Amino acid sequence: MDHLTILENKSIFIIREAYAKFRNIAMLWSVGKDSTTLLWLCRKAFFGKIPFPVIHIDTTYKFPEMYRFRDEYAKKLGLELIIGRNEGQVEAEMGPTKGSKLDCCNELKTNALKQTIAKHGFKALLLGIRRDEHGIRAKERVFSPRDENFKWNYEDQPAELWDQYKSTTEDDNHFRIHPILHMTELDIWSYIKRENIPITGLYLSREGKRYRSIGCVPCCSPIESTASNIDEIIEELKATKTSERAGRAQDKEDAYTMQKLRSLGYM
Repeated sequence: MDHLTILENKSIFIIREAYAKFRNIAMLWSVGKDSTTLLWLCRKAFFGKIPFPVIHIDTTYKFPEMYRFRDEYAKKLGLELIIGRNEGQVEAEMGPTKGSKLDCCNELKTNALKQTIAKHGFKALLLGIRRDEHGIRAKERVFSPRDENFKWNYEDQPAELWDQYKSTTEDDNHFRIHPILHMTELDIWSYIKRENIPITGLYLSREGKRYRSIGCVPCCSPIESTASNIDEIIEELKATKTSERAGRAQDKEDAYTMQKLRSLGYM
């Protein structure tokens, strides 16, 4: 088997294992390249029809292109789409100009996710994160337990040897499951090319700039790039020395922001 097929098989195994262990499960879909790749893998794992809900946490600050992409493909793929919002904070006009970006992310993303989990009683969530994306994510496990308050104890993670995953814990806990944790950014784009996975045009160069990582409009900056198609993105990645999330504001605020957010329950 080629490299991408080996990665794909591992991801599909993790997805099926998670579904077998936790039937009350859902997938988080941010509409970015990683979670859209995970969406594709979930469809392949279950022969075209995802048997669990797909959650989009809506901060109300996403790019308009992301909302259009979400609605188009949710309908086209027949997804059971759940849109989660922290309605109280949205009504209070919480945003990046109120307090720190940590406060904004915690209210509009982390707490919105907690509310959605509590409302639907999900015992596990599939997420499209990768170890190479950010230093704190390198500490993650494939099956990552959270406590009854949805917090992540990054100092006490279960061992995962020879692809043996710990999927039992205290009754009140839930799991975050990461089927593409073993992939790299280059793997993702190579797989998107091979599978012809649809992506939002934000990733493609317009007037010499494109987004390498997407999320909320106020927190994302484009990079200088002439890569206007996936082949050119792949070639650009082979040469770049810039980190993937260099354009994400929450990564710049201080060295521990992402670690704080994830310990509180952030994606």
